[in-house]
Amino acid sequence: MSVINPNPFTTRPEIEGTFGVVASTHWIATAVGMAALEKDGNAFDAAVATAFALQVVEPHLNGPGGDVPVIVHDVRRGRPEVICGQGPAPAGATIAHYRREGLDLVPGTGLLAACVPGTFETWMLLLRDYGTMPLREVLSPAIGYAQNGYPLVGRASATIATVAELFREHWPTSAAVYLPNNAVPATETLFANKALAATYMRILAEAESAGGDRIAQIERARKAWSHEFVAEAIDRFCRTQEVMDTSGKRHRGVLAADDMARWTPRVEAPLAYDYGRYTVCKTGPWGQGPVMLQQLALLKGFDLDRLDLTSADFIHLQVECAKLAFADREAFYGDPDFVAVPTATLLSDAYNSTRRKLVGDTASLELRPGSIDGFGAAIELSRRGAPGPAAAAGAGEPTVGRLGGTRGDTVHFDIIDHAGNMVSATPSGGWLQSSPVIPELGFCLGTRAQMFWLEEDHPAALAPGKRPRTTLTPTLALRDGEPYLICGTPGGDQQDQWITQLFLRHVHGGLNLQEAIDAPAWHSEHFPSSFWPRAARPGVLVVEGRVPRETVAELTRRGHIVEVGPDWSEGRLTAAARAGERRRAAANPRGMQGYAAGR
Repeated sequence: MSVINPNPFTTRPEIEGTFGVVASTHWIATAVGMAALEKDGNAFDAAVATAFALQVVEPHLNGPGGDVPVIVHDVRRGRPEVICGQGPAPAGATIAHYRREGLDLVPGTGLLAACVPGTFETWMLLLRDYGTMPLREVLSPAIGYAQNGYPLVGRASATIATVAELFREHWPTSAAVYLPNNAVPATETLFANKALAATYMRILAEAESAGGDRIAQIERARKAWSHEFVAEAIDRFCRTQEVMDTSGKRHRGVLAADDMARWTPRVEAPLAYDYGRYTVCKTGPWGQGPVMLQQLALLKGFDLDRLDLTSADFIHLQVECAKLAFADREAFYGDPDFVAVPTATLLSDAYNSTRRKLVGDTASLELRPGSIDGFGAAIELSRRGAPGPAAAAGAGEPTVGRLGGTRGDTVHFDIIDHAGNMVSATPSGGWLQSSPVIPELGFCLGTRAQMFWLEEDHPAALAPGKRPRTTLTPTLALRDGEPYLICGTPGGDQQDQWITQLFLRHVHGGLNLQEAIDAPAWHSEHFPSSFWPRAARPGVLVVEGRVPRETVAELTRRGHIVEVGPDWSEGRLTAAARAGERRRAAANPRGMQGYAAGR
């Protein structure tokens, strides 16, 4: 007689309880978030603690100089909201300036690719307006790990190894932090960043100098960051340092202290789409989030309930609809503060009924954006080709070029507390390989400006004060009108492919969250990458080795250029759900970092 669980195998259990759940891309950050809940913090307190911990323990995937979109449901406010923590282009970031520098693309690394750092101000807004804890409570775990060390994961060590010569030859301030004793730190080394710890300890001291009031402390911390010593150090570094970047030349930055002083994150209504029982909420078209909604608008015209989730029929339909949605991303998306984006048309039944007719029995090898009078721009595919192995190998994990160029590097977390508050966030940017460390601060700037185009007539053209069309895309879905599911993943352009797959497996296949994450996955590289050098690989479909052989053969017969990757190589999803009093969570086993916890 069998004494094991007869249910389908998953790499780990779907976490279930009634108190609260945390899922993130690193086990330490998950534990930090859970500890905040145990100390009577709410989901928003736990989110801030988790986010600061992730900056420390996954420095190859995010940092203080980066950016973040957050989607929340606060039970007191009773509605989903998006907090835009995507910093804009600096005042000096004009197309004319970059052209004078001899550039036709914004570099993928270095100071010219920096936007206003968005994470710190965003976490302060979330803590101030939604949270309950004092700053010390949520910042202390990150300070402790930065000061005393944490076990360095294998991918972080490998990333440092890839850019070690760049650090030695061109970015000595980064070498001083990440190459102790001039050597790549080994996996599981207790790695510390004392300069970053000192920065956050100084901010905390400045905050507490404002007295015992929680809000006053948060406001004082914001001033230290955006108006005082942090902004001043960033300004000085950008003005005085010429930094090697992916162009192969040295450039000074244009980010200034005044840019930081003038920007604050803001709360927006999400863009939403009804799909059967579900209403899926995403960021506006300043992010790529609407491409998931467009995929659903196309896919709802097909009977997915009858399809095997690893069959060629299912994968073909999802990929071909993704190609159409991402083509529209390239043609139409941009910061709606600067350009008109036809989102109502892009999500309309009439438009997608017409677009759906383009999905045939064979794979399209063309980039086919729609035509909407008065909107969009023509797209020319890059002739540069993909940078080395970045196109397929290690998708969902860091892939770094010789000069630090990277795609798909991010973190993510999902948190639900006992009251039902929900937070889904995808912090990114400011990776250790993106730009040199600013020595007084212990962290580097982000490179999100590489997602701008240097063509004036493009909706995503570079302009001062404009948000780049980011790939970061957390998700919240309501079921029967009630907040139900939050999820997300690192992975650059792959994010809204893997998130869509998880959602479809859960909705049409009835898989629980862990089963939906564990299932074999894939992604298309058909459309232009959002990252330097903006290359596309028409028709290329990368699948995990666990996708059935007969499926691979049939997809190849249908004209897809199929590349088979390792068995566990696609995505780093996490997810959480609330159903009545129940709280559920799941995390990705790929990369051996992500973890879910709860009770």
